[in-house]
Amino acid sequence: MTHDPQNEVSPQTIEQVYRPVTRRTFLKGAAASMIGVAGLMAALKPLLELESGSITLEELLQKRYRELKPEELKRIMESLAAKAEQEYGVRPNLRDLKPLDGVEFGYALNLTRCIGCRKCAHACLQENNQSRDDDDDLEMSYIRVLELEKGAINLETSNMYFDPPTVPQPDKYYMPVQCQQCRHSPCTQVCPVRATWPEKDGVIVVDYNWCIGCRYCMAACPYDARRFNYKKPTLKPAQINPNQNYLSNRIRRQGVVEKCTFCLQRTRAGKYPACLEVCPTGARVFGNLLDPNSEINYILNHKRVYVLKEEVGTAPRFYYFFDK
Repeated sequence: MTHDPQNEVSPQTIEQVYRPVTRRTFLKGAAASMIGVAGLMAALKPLLELESGSITLEELLQKRYRELKPEELKRIMESLAAKAEQEYGVRPNLRDLKPLDGVEFGYALNLTRCIGCRKCAHACLQENNQSRDDDDDLEMSYIRVLELEKGAINLETSNMYFDPPTVPQPDKYYMPVQCQQCRHSPCTQVCPVRATWPEKDGVIVVDYNWCIGCRYCMAACPYDARRFNYKKPTLKPAQINPNQNYLSNRIRRQGVVEKCTFCLQRTRAGKYPACLEVCPTGARVFGNLLDPNSEINYILNHKRVYVLKEEVGTAPRFYYFFDK
């Protein structure tokens, strides 16, 4: 047999093939495998839902929101309204409000005035048809109100479970945190099925019929601003807000990720977000960033303003400020 140098295996190749497995290489490989398994399970989720009967074949084959023709979207919304009436006893007025021309929404919150009453979080629950077992259940609220020591800026030391009747405390200040509607949104970049995206008015939305519940967006969000429906939403007929919008506060199904949309069912109709309307101290300011005469622009131009976690580079449309 003749010797063929081209068929020789180099010592380096042998070392790579037979390299002993260390704890580090094992964990690295295991983590990659788990990510692959998680992605596979998320991709198979719609098929499993079809088999269980929780979705129909028509829902499984539905196009993305941005690919739907007007007549297709109308038919889908009629089907969703009928399903909501059957399951919850209330037929919603389901609309599809589009972004307004010349509008980019912005939000500002006065930390000097916020007293930590959580009325904003309760109003959010009621307006956006979020699942709750009773009127005091804030588990699914898009707004977290944090209590911090005056002078402290580290959110890791904040308390989210303070007692509302005792607020405000003289040595504390309060910071509501919700979706920041980022200009550079990491949540939209990691979605494997493109079920979430920024609209031209700056609102990050979710196509709940396309969300596969992989929760990559939750992991990517530095503000803990998204919520996952682990179970079918619990809502009594009296708790349901019938004025609903396809990309915002319609009743979501189990197994999807949901979030704040600046109440676009209200704001695109010329109203304020529900959380702003109930604030007893006027701590919240909302408006059009493209309008130089808007109240939000006055705040940005005349107050000491900062954004949360500026170092992560998300460029939020949500701002915090102080009176002085």
